[in-house]
Amino acid sequence: MADHVAEAIRAHAPAAFAIAGHSMGAKVALALARRAEDGAPGLQGLTGLILVSGSPPSPEPIPEERRSTMRAWIDADTETRQREARSFVRANVGSDLDADTEDKAVDDVLRASPEAWKAWLSSGANEDWCRRVGVLRTPALILAGSEDADLGPDAQCALMAPHFADQRLITLDGVGHLLPLERPETLATLVLDAIHVRPHQPEMAPPHVPPAYAALIASDRVNSRLRGALDTRAEPPDPAYNPQALDPVELGILRAVLARVLPMPGLDLAARIDRRLAAGAGDGWRFSALPPDPDAYRAALRTLDAAARAAHGRPFVVLDGTDQDALLTLCERAELTVLGLLGGRLDADRMRFWFEDLRSDAVRLWLGHPAALARIGFSGIGVGGDRPGEIARDLPGFRETGLDAPEPWEPKPQTIMPQQMEDGR
Repeated sequence: MADHVAEAIRAHAPAAFAIAGHSMGAKVALALARRAEDGAPGLQGLTGLILVSGSPPSPEPIPEERRSTMRAWIDADTETRQREARSFVRANVGSDLDADTEDKAVDDVLRASPEAWKAWLSSGANEDWCRRVGVLRTPALILAGSEDADLGPDAQCALMAPHFADQRLITLDGVGHLLPLERPETLATLVLDAIHVRPHQPEMAPPHVPPAYAALIASDRVNSRLRGALDTRAEPPDPAYNPQALDPVELGILRAVLARVLPMPGLDLAARIDRRLAAGAGDGWRFSALPPDPDAYRAALRTLDAAARAAHGRPFVVLDGTDQDALLTLCERAELTVLGLLGGRLDADRMRFWFEDLRSDAVRLWLGHPAALARIGFSGIGVGGDRPGEIARDLPGFRETGLDAPEPWEPKPQTIMPQQMEDGR
């Protein structure tokens, strides 16, 4: 299907174009956007995506009972097919369609090839393109109906939004899965607006490094290798960071967890943890009950999401902070028990071990950032240099070693006000 659409685009050769995809068409649009960003010929003009009740890159969240029912009636007798097709259309709208539109929708369902219908339910909807699509820089407008049972706002937030650096999610109240039939005028307006007004996510400034501490980093008291490492740690986050050890959905869950554990605006700790996992650059040990770090993180994040669905019927990323904190507290107490349920992969003890590792990783990465070093007034970076032939007495280290006897060049720790602590600053 992506090949077919790509050929149509090349035949028209537009200088600029957007792609709108509904339901499974959104998955096709995502595949095309990935091709465009990878430099596929003829797709360079892609400016944006409009994803309408879209099937995400991950397997589509259809309950197995419904899959079986839909597979069964597509090959039934004519009367059964007519009845079930009408029930199918009515189950996918938020309110009744007018009679003519409903009849056309039913006819459209009945024109579907039974082989294609069953193939989609058995395999197509289960295909996992999460890593292949990755994180896209192409701006996206994501539209969801509040009454869409499988692909509503929660699914779009948890499974679709993590694939974009620049996206806007709009929920349409009272609408089911068939937005193009239920609110055609509204959809037309939103598409036109999306073409002319691109969604934009403001860039987040990295944590502030005070001028005095920045001057210390730039001074000859700091070894150039250390300075380079600190400069790298101070770089702003990449909104289109493509995870290497995790997939985009897991990275989204990890970001939601870290927002509760150690909220640091402007610092993408999740991306830094993922980079560490991919490089194998940990602290050299792990709990023997846990698998290797990358596997442990993937399994734990999926288990936490399964726990959210079991407890609240919703993905972890869309829960409010209180409910997220309650689940994380269960992790801490070794009381999170969803092994084998809804994708739960780790038992309660292993979730406790993982949560301890997570907190350690988060704190270590934060304290390695120049802004954190400045906050605590850490002066240990200023004890080396690059001058050749240095001997101990020439190193720019400490001369005063008594209590409460800082040297003139040492930075002072920042005073943190209670409100700043509450705000995560």
